[in-house]
Amino acid sequence: MRTIVIGTGTLGAAVHKTLVEHGHEVITAGRTSGEFQADISDIERLKAFFAGIGSFDAVANAAGDVFPGPLEQTTDEQWANSIAAKGMGQINVVRAALPYIADRGSFTLVSGVLSDEFTHAATIGTTVNHLVEGFVKAAATELPRGVRINCVSPTVLTESVAYHPYFPGFTHVPAAEVALAYLRAMSNPITGRVLKLHRTDS
Repeated sequence: MRTIVIGTGTLGAAVHKTLVEHGHEVITAGRTSGEFQADISDIERLKAFFAGIGSFDAVANAAGDVFPGPLEQTTDEQWANSIAAKGMGQINVVRAALPYIADRGSFTLVSGVLSDEFTHAATIGTTVNHLVEGFVKAAATELPRGVRINCVSPTVLTESVAYHPYFPGFTHVPAAEVALAYLRAMSNPITGRVLKLHRTDS
């Protein structure tokens, strides 16, 4: 399977490693690193990227930033940048790649624990995660040619130590476990699913 992994940080590197170990031919893309440059917040660059990449079977997105802050202090810029970077950015990955992905191909996007659990200054993150998950569930009913779409929702990564203070009491998850969820989403006949790697009270 020829797979494009977007995002070259901790999670993207783990997804890359896991897919290669399971026989995928992986193409890496990042905003400023990777084999190719692709900024998911720029739809025109995405269109050009996918048009020029050749045939591919799957896209795994591990990129997307949110800009948190206490609700009363959040700015229009924080909201707009977060939606563009993680919300519309991922939606546009699918829209831009859809004309080129193989029949019965697979998209895997990323949300996060803030869809279900809350911490301080996280309203933007929660809102954007729900945007992504809602898109995945609805798009699964409309994608043509047997193309599938799923979402991986991890808690804070074990390796992302700088973020641990913002998630007090949360159980961390190694990036390698999250990468296995990407592999599961791509390799099995599921669609419209949110694969959660976190514990909640429900």
